[in-house]
Amino acid sequence: LAIKDRKLDSDNDFDHGDAFLDRFSARWVYTTVVTLGVSVLERDHRYNEAVELLKLLLSQCCCPGRRGYWTVRLCMNLEHLGHKEESLQVAEVGLQDLRIRNGDRVALQRRVLRLGKPPRRWRKPPYADAMGKQIKEVCIRGRPLNCIMGMRSRFYGYDGNQCNVEELALQFYAGEEGGEWQGVHSEGGIWMTLFGLLMWDVLFADVPNVFLTPFQTSPLDLNTDAFYPAREGAIEQQLNRIYNEEAAQLLAVVWSKWYGTLCKGVNWERHSLTELQVIASCIGGPGLAAVCRLLSEDHAGWTSGMPDLLLWRVISNPHGTSSICSSCHCCGADLIPTNNESEKKLMKGESKLVEVKGPRDRLSEKQRAWILILMDAGISVEVCKVIDQPKTNSNILS
Repeated sequence: LAIKDRKLDSDNDFDHGDAFLDRFSARWVYTTVVTLGVSVLERDHRYNEAVELLKLLLSQCCCPGRRGYWTVRLCMNLEHLGHKEESLQVAEVGLQDLRIRNGDRVALQRRVLRLGKPPRRWRKPPYADAMGKQIKEVCIRGRPLNCIMGMRSRFYGYDGNQCNVEELALQFYAGEEGGEWQGVHSEGGIWMTLFGLLMWDVLFADVPNVFLTPFQTSPLDLNTDAFYPAREGAIEQQLNRIYNEEAAQLLAVVWSKWYGTLCKGVNWERHSLTELQVIASCIGGPGLAAVCRLLSEDHAGWTSGMPDLLLWRVISNPHGTSSICSSCHCCGADLIPTNNESEKKLMKGESKLVEVKGPRDRLSEKQRAWILILMDAGISVEVCKVIDQPKTNSNILS
């Protein structure tokens, strides 16, 4: 930890004009090492030393994406030391830092609400009502196989076979009581595939210095704040097309032209083109555009914490065909590129995102941030809590 004595924000080791190339500098490596050192000190309950390192990290400008993590950890360590007023002040100052976003901002807001009660603070912060927004919860019961703290919960599924909490929830939602939804457990996987395909031309646009070798699967600035400003016009144009329900056509064009080409986040094998088109149609243009906007503006910040399950169901089909097809088990109609306005919407559907929690789990701040912003975007989202079922009961919706 003697590395903390080096000047982390020195520019002498790597002189360049692009901020996204900072990750290749020595100061970035030093900052990462010191950040790991903080976790070691916290594990050993050496909170005074951890506080010293965190204040050092926050005093320099390297790794702006980690400022939220550092601020949250500093607040927690100060509380461990009994310095609640200082912890509150650090959280309030952190909320004024525009580089702190997503789950870290939610964590700081919740901390201010908890610590900032009279007599410490008399004024109610403006975000108090948003933090108090109710998140829909559904409880289902399951027969547990293990009840050991620290081990991943496993249950007997509705089909009698062993499964984890996500598989149990999928079985519930597939049943009549759950709404007969189609669904996948992918967390961010399917969203990363949809984002990569829908924003393909944006990702591989001709922007200076972001592709230095032919072996890259994404531009160097993708996980930085430089990504959106460098492509703002192209991003907004693509988001407008997605919003206007052109996702199915965009997916078909990219699929036919670039199938198999490596791209960060894109899994060509897990879902068929037809299935992706059906899912995109069921999510709807506004919801899909909202998620793609988040990933464009702050890709690093929003790639984790997404709800576990993506559910969808077709509620109408103008072709009058069966709701089940051999290619994707979702709909009998194939979606293909077309310029005919009457054919652009071959079906209407609906979707739902579900965060699944076991008996001893709770929402993380990043997950809470995702749920709140999805609710604001008009996307149906809920938390499914799996609770232990008494041996004499059957699986029922609570």
